[in-house]
Amino acid sequence: MKRLLLLLLSLLLVLDARGQQPLPPQTIVIFNSASPESVSLAKFYAEKRGIPRDHLVPLDCSTQEEISREEYDSMIADPVRQAFDEHGWWKVHDTDDGRKRVDALAIHFVALIKGVPLKIRATADYPGDNPGPGPMQNRNEASVDSELSALPLFTQQISGAVTNRYFQSYKPIADFSEMPLLLVTRLDGPDVLTVRRMITDAIATEKNGLWGRAYVDAAHNTNPGFQVGDQWMANIVEQLHKVGVPVVYEDTPAIFPDGYPMSDCALYYGWYAGNIAGPFNQPGFKFVPGAIAAHIHSFSASTLRDPNTGWAGPLLARGAAATVGNVYEPYLELTAHLDILNDRLLHGFTFAESTYMASRVLSWMNVSLGDPLYRPYYNWTQVDSKTPPGRNTAQWRSYHDFAVKNYSAPDFRALARTFAARTKNGPMTEDLALMELRDKNLALAISELQQARAEYSKRDDIVRCVLEECDALEQSGKGKRAAELAHMVLRIVPDAPATPLLQKIISDAAPKPPPTPTPTP
Repeated sequence: MKRLLLLLLSLLLVLDARGQQPLPPQTIVIFNSASPESVSLAKFYAEKRGIPRDHLVPLDCSTQEEISREEYDSMIADPVRQAFDEHGWWKVHDTDDGRKRVDALAIHFVALIKGVPLKIRATADYPGDNPGPGPMQNRNEASVDSELSALPLFTQQISGAVTNRYFQSYKPIADFSEMPLLLVTRLDGPDVLTVRRMITDAIATEKNGLWGRAYVDAAHNTNPGFQVGDQWMANIVEQLHKVGVPVVYEDTPAIFPDGYPMSDCALYYGWYAGNIAGPFNQPGFKFVPGAIAAHIHSFSASTLRDPNTGWAGPLLARGAAATVGNVYEPYLELTAHLDILNDRLLHGFTFAESTYMASRVLSWMNVSLGDPLYRPYYNWTQVDSKTPPGRNTAQWRSYHDFAVKNYSAPDFRALARTFAARTKNGPMTEDLALMELRDKNLALAISELQQARAEYSKRDDIVRCVLEECDALEQSGKGKRAAELAHMVLRIVPDAPATPLLQKIISDAAPKPPPTPTPTP
């Protein structure tokens, strides 16, 4: 325990020291001068973040999302290398075998602005490339972002992926020296207003931290090679409980259904559906400002221009500040490991650092969408933070403070139950009830869910607790009571989006007609 505390203290000291080093001078902004909206957004972001004007890098490139490898080299890679040379942003020397090697980088963060191409289609017979056997080593399509992250490697090998030595790191990128690496994220989305809001929400959220509820959606996929995705989701739930973030955990093969009351959504992690679905398609659904949201799918970011295609663009259009995705088929293990992403964010790292710590490879299909400098939980790591809780964050912060101090106690849930009841903390009470429900402590779960809905005042919170309570009743063999509760709620809020879910509870409890006897020949 003492060694663990020392490790935590040392990590906090490292983050605090890094916090004193300004990040804007380590950042460049790359935009497309052929797109007026790209020019405008680049200036807007640089101004909001205090990034020096000479750190804006214009490219004259295609405005299409998908480009050829030749276009990437001539219109993006070569001009960016030239900018690094001219500004002295790296130190490069020639090796004995005629190659170039980067010895030092002054730039660590790269923000690509809407208008810069998104992905590079496959090509054949690329000079210097040596395709290998198998489904990975003979592929050379990639995201523009992931290719740029490996730009300092000066390699002509484009087939296959490059091992990312920053994967699983806990070091700030400025202290990382095992390989030259650019942390490239993208400020992009279906429209200009979405991108401007991503920028302003990230900056505003950093001041007080990201507060709200997490929704985690496992796939319960038992196919070989897929269980790892569900393990990431289970790890996220445990990480969030340790810091007092309430979690609604859907661990059945279904995704969160249409009409599910997903209120105060600050974090969303899920998989595996092709296009955005479920509660996100409810009219008026919005994430809380600054939210992080990600859904694993092979083509989740194949386009960012349609607010209803895939997941990355639609999540941003519905209010998320940041997400991750894939422009082509990446294979599960080579997508962003969402549990690592979540863990590093909770430890105060930037969005860019967190996404690259979560990515096993570079020069691949991954794309990260959001302000690279965004640190949604940096405020949490500051031991001497004097930021008072806002009127709308008091309950979330109360649960967080309690969990950080008490989670390791053997009687944590009993202590937390007493604290939640005394403070009438609805999110905390509901979260404790869901822990008991997952552990099949059904009577206790039912009691706590009843208490939670009595503490809530918003319709969606109350309806969600009712749905959870009905689940606990059904598991207890009390389907009739569940139907009666659903009937009562329908009489009070007959127009709630969750009406079909409540009606299904009633239908499931209705007596089934006897089977029709088979006629005797």
